[in-house]
Amino acid sequence: MDAYCSDCRKSTEVVFDHSAGDMVCSECGLVLESHSIDETSEWRTFANESGDNDPVRVGGPMNPLLSDGGLSTVISKPDGTTSDFLTSSLGRWQNRGSNADRSFILAFKAIGVMSDRLGLVATIKDRANEIYKKVEDQKSSRGRNQDAILAACLYIACRQEDKPRTVKEICSVANGATKKEIGRAKEYIVKQLELEMGQSVEMGTIHAGDFMRRFCSNLGMTNQAVKASQEAVKKSEEFDIRRSPISIAAAVIYIVTQLSDEKKPVKDVSLATGVAEGTIRNSFKDLYPHLSKIIPNWYAQGMLCIRGIFDEINRRGSFFYPKMWANTH
Repeated sequence: MDAYCSDCRKSTEVVFDHSAGDMVCSECGLVLESHSIDETSEWRTFANESGDNDPVRVGGPMNPLLSDGGLSTVISKPDGTTSDFLTSSLGRWQNRGSNADRSFILAFKAIGVMSDRLGLVATIKDRANEIYKKVEDQKSSRGRNQDAILAACLYIACRQEDKPRTVKEICSVANGATKKEIGRAKEYIVKQLELEMGQSVEMGTIHAGDFMRRFCSNLGMTNQAVKASQEAVKKSEEFDIRRSPISIAAAVIYIVTQLSDEKKPVKDVSLATGVAEGTIRNSFKDLYPHLSKIIPNWYAQGMLCIRGIFDEINRRGSFFYPKMWANTH
């Protein structure tokens, strides 16, 4: 770093003496600035100098959902760790003491773990925490499956933040809660929120396109195939196809993969999307009359016509649809 030296009367290179806090001219030795403040981060930890503990000593951010702002003290073990602080006598005494936020802390931690496993952003996690706090403040969820309640809060938060996840995806990280239990918990939470606010809860509309990129990523599809799938599923919304958005997304993905060089069997599509093979077949039959208008022309260009491709699939038996479809369409 260069600085102007009054003795040298020019800009010279300076040397920092961190122990004294001095900035010294490298040519004449004049102290240009003394007792300067070191503004860099201090990473020293006093808990366990030889361990691999996180050296950050400022703690976590404030949490407005907790009565103490999340700034309460946790007593550590003698070696400085906090993973099992109850082994110490002070830790046991602290555990015996009353902590009104203890249940919230554990619940927020569980929601955070589920969010991390699903790769959700912090805004969704925070929204789920808020929903859980509102429900618990009404003191009406006692005796209910807490794992299902937490999973349902996360499901509603995803819907409200326009980043929906399927119930099956939520169920996969819900610590044993079943789809039926999560569904019941969701209905219960929505009812409680409506009673509190005095109006209906806005859940957001689910579109098939909301799941498309994630499902395509699970199958390892190319960028071209992903783009074609997104365009196709958007076009499908123009037709009266009475299937769930998730089922339509799975059927469109299967159709697009059959038009590519890397064809995927229906079993792989079912595993990647969580939609049953039979449901994909039925959704395909509903989409079949509109395929020429749904599949982008640029993607099917230079290949066999769409009808011919699926006639061939039907002939080989790799995918089922009634013979009469080939004759009537």
